[in-house]
Amino acid sequence: GEDVKPFTPEKAKEIVMSLQKPAVFCNMVDNWPALHWNVKYLSGVLYGKTIQFRLGLKTVDLVPQFETRCSYVEATLEEFLAWSCGQPSCLCGPFRCYDYSKYWAYADYKYIARIFEDKPEIFQDIRWSDFGFPGRSGKESTLWIGSEGANTPCHLDSYGCNLVLQVQGRKRWHLFPPGDTSFLYPTRIPYEESSIFSKVNIANPDLKRFPEFKNSTAHIVTLSPGQVLLVPRHWWHYVESIDPITVSINSWIELDADHEARVEEAITRMLVCAIKSAENPSDGDLWLNPTEVEATSHEINLQYLNKAVSEYFKCQKTSVSEQTHSRSTGAEQGTSAPCKRKKMEVGCEPEGCRLQTREFDFSTPKAEEPQEIPFGPHLIQVLPESQERGSMGTIAVESDSRDLLHENEGEHTGKLHCKRKQLVMSNDCETPAHQMDSDSSPHASQTALSTNDLLDCLVSPHVINLVARLLLERTEV
Repeated sequence: GEDVKPFTPEKAKEIVMSLQKPAVFCNMVDNWPALHWNVKYLSGVLYGKTIQFRLGLKTVDLVPQFETRCSYVEATLEEFLAWSCGQPSCLCGPFRCYDYSKYWAYADYKYIARIFEDKPEIFQDIRWSDFGFPGRSGKESTLWIGSEGANTPCHLDSYGCNLVLQVQGRKRWHLFPPGDTSFLYPTRIPYEESSIFSKVNIANPDLKRFPEFKNSTAHIVTLSPGQVLLVPRHWWHYVESIDPITVSINSWIELDADHEARVEEAITRMLVCAIKSAENPSDGDLWLNPTEVEATSHEINLQYLNKAVSEYFKCQKTSVSEQTHSRSTGAEQGTSAPCKRKKMEVGCEPEGCRLQTREFDFSTPKAEEPQEIPFGPHLIQVLPESQERGSMGTIAVESDSRDLLHENEGEHTGKLHCKRKQLVMSNDCETPAHQMDSDSSPHASQTALSTNDLLDCLVSPHVINLVARLLLERTEV
C-alpha cells in the first residue's frame, strides 16, 4: 500500500519554512529510490564518467583548509572506490599520487542535473514533494561524495535554507546560530558569491587569534543514512565525513528574504572585485574561490547590482497584492531555482517572487515558528552542545531515529551555468606561506594592515546589511 509518512507534505513544508533551529527528519524518505545511491551503484550508472574531486590533507592546523588550498583531480568513481579501499595504485588513476593515509577526497557541489544530464529519469529517485515542494526532484538537487575526513570549511549560505539527505555513511555537522556571526570572524576571502566563510578552523580553533570563538554555541549532530537535516537560513555549518565513504544529496529552498540578500551579495561582489583587482597581485594570492570562474568587471557588477535592486522592488510591489493570498494558501516558493548560489543574471526575470517584509537584522530571524513544533521520534531538534553534552561528548542522532544517544563525536555548491575552474595545484596540498591569504598566517603582522583586513571591515555582514538598507531607501525615494 501507499507508504505512510509521519508528516504530510503540507506539515513538513510548514516546519521547513518556519523553523529557525536545525532539526532532523526521520522516517520521511524510506521509499525513495535515492536511498540506494551508494558509490558502487552510482559508479555503474555513470559508466566511467569522470568528475572532479577536491583533495585536502588529513592533518589539522590552525588555518581552515579553504578550497584555494586544495588540489583537484578528474577521476571516475571506480578509481575513487579503488583508492578508498586500498586497492593497487594501478587501479586508482590520478589518486595514485595521493597517499590515502594523508589525504581525503571530496566530489562536492555536483549538480545532479549536470552529471546525469543523459539520464533524466534518475531525477525522480529524489522526491522533495514529500516535504511539500511538488515538482522538486534530483534536477534541483546536488550530490556530495567524500572519503573519511572530507570536509567543508565553516561558512553560512546567504540564500535560502537547506535540506540534506544522508545516503551512505555518516557526516558530523557543527552548526552555529546566526547570532554567533561575530564570534566566528566572518570573511569574504576567498570570495565566492553566497558563501560567507569563517576564519576559524572549527576542528582546531586558534583562540589566541580568535578569542571570541569561545562565546559561540555549537549544535553538533551526526547525520546517518535515511535522515534529512534542516539547516535554517543563515546558520553557520562545518561538515565532515566520519565514515570511509559518504554520499549526501541536498536541495536549497529559496526564501522571500533572498531578494534582499541578492542586493547585499551584489554590493559585496562589486567591492571585493574592485579592490582586489586594483591590488598588485602577490605571488599565489588565490583570493577568488575555484567556484568563481573569473573576477567580473566593474560594469558587469554594476549591472548586477541594478538588476538585483530592480527585482527587489518588483517583488515587493507584487507582494502587496499577493500577501493575503500567500498566507492563506502557503503558495509554493523557490521550486524554480535548483541551487543556493544561482546568481541573478542580468536580464533574467525571477518566477513567482514575493517579498513580505524587509529584514535588516542579520542575526534575527523574521519568520514566526508554528505555535507547536511536533518534536519527537520523527523530528529531532539539534540542541546546543552545552545543553546535551554527556560525559563523553555530544548529541548524536542514530539511524534508527528512535533514541538520542550520547557518543564521542552541510554543503554548498558552485554556480549554475558556470563551469568550475579547473584549479590544479601541486601534489602536495600544503600551501606555502606565501600562497596563503595575507591575513591567514598565525604569525601575520599585527601592525601592517592588508587589503584583506580592509575588506573584512568593508564587507562585514553587518556593514553590507546597513549599506543595502541605505541603498534601497535611497532608490525607493
